[in-house]
Amino acid sequence: MDVAISGSSGLIGTALIAELERGGHRVIRLVRPASKPAPDGIRWDPEKGMVDAAGLEGVGAVIHLAGVPIGDRRWTPSYKEAIVHSRVVGTDLLARTVAGLRTPPSVFASASAVGYYGNRGEEVLTETSGPGVGFRTDVCSAWEGAAAPAEEAGIRLVILRSGNVLTKLGGVLPYMLIPFRLGLGAKFGDGSQWFPWVCLEDEVGAIVHSLTHPEISGPVNICAPQAVRNAEFTKALGRALHRPTPWRAPKFALAVIAGKERADEVLLGSQRIEPAVLNTTGYTFHDPELEPALRGIVAAS
Repeated sequence: MDVAISGSSGLIGTALIAELERGGHRVIRLVRPASKPAPDGIRWDPEKGMVDAAGLEGVGAVIHLAGVPIGDRRWTPSYKEAIVHSRVVGTDLLARTVAGLRTPPSVFASASAVGYYGNRGEEVLTETSGPGVGFRTDVCSAWEGAAAPAEEAGIRLVILRSGNVLTKLGGVLPYMLIPFRLGLGAKFGDGSQWFPWVCLEDEVGAIVHSLTHPEISGPVNICAPQAVRNAEFTKALGRALHRPTPWRAPKFALAVIAGKERADEVLLGSQRIEPAVLNTTGYTFHDPELEPALRGIVAAS
């Protein structure tokens, strides 16, 4: 199958391309004008509303992953605007483009995040759970809504609601490794909040599974089946690194470091996510349990 991917040079896109190519699929990268030309590349520029629609004719699937990071910087008003803009504009452009093709793809898979559910405490959250409140919920709701034109055109739409992707190559984990290796690993607040996680292999595996199982449509929670609290995660990472984790980062300190809104939503927010769609459609997790996954990640060269 020919698969077109935006965000192909990012953390998930790079790993996904390698997996798709191993599976015999041909990958077509959507590349921006300033990017290095790529073989089989399709030019697109969301800011100018431009995409080479002819290059998308007849592809089997389109996967949209592009968007600026949401969790690694303070949420200033300008950066919050950039977060929303980078997601909604590109998604709307691609969704409307594939909807207007003579030979559209059979599936349009668009990235989102479990931030859609907001801070929900002890509630078990499946794909049928409604949205929460807060900035991340607003971002994800607008992001997912921008993909609607594809579904309205009869294309199978898959919304990839990802948790925290664990890998040494990027995402949240590299920020944690240095303090934890120094023996400064700490739980956030009282550590009781649920922490939705997934290893990179399963992030990629779940996306491929969603593409190749036509019974899947709508949102898909991409999280490991073993839910853990922040305190459990802290202890498991400390054990994987053979370091103690006796510390606690109080709420006020997190608010000073990260900004109150980001601290409340990202560091202290609780999301007990269940990957119900993946479970019911037979996906087999590469890393279903946290501590063995962390040990494998930190031991990898």
